[in-house]
Amino acid sequence: MSIGIWQVVLILLIVLIVFGAGKLPKVMGDVAAGVKNFRKGMREDEDGKDDGTTKSIAQDASDQVEQTERKDETVKS
Repeated sequence: MSIGIWQVVLILLIVLIVFGAGKLPKVMGDVAAGVKNFRKGMREDEDGKDDGTTKSIAQDASDQVEQTERKDETVKS
């Protein structure tokens, strides 16, 4: 079952009605930017690049425990 030309026309008509002609370019620009960022992220993931913004769950948990212990020590002092 493939999508025919009439289904595409109907979908575009519904999108035009929902968003209006004035907002449509902005919506499509936002969608394009989202797709571009998604592709860039997938490419970086495949290349194995890590810019240091992600941390493992274990590192995050250990950092939180250390911060809690430091707070407890300052409160006791």
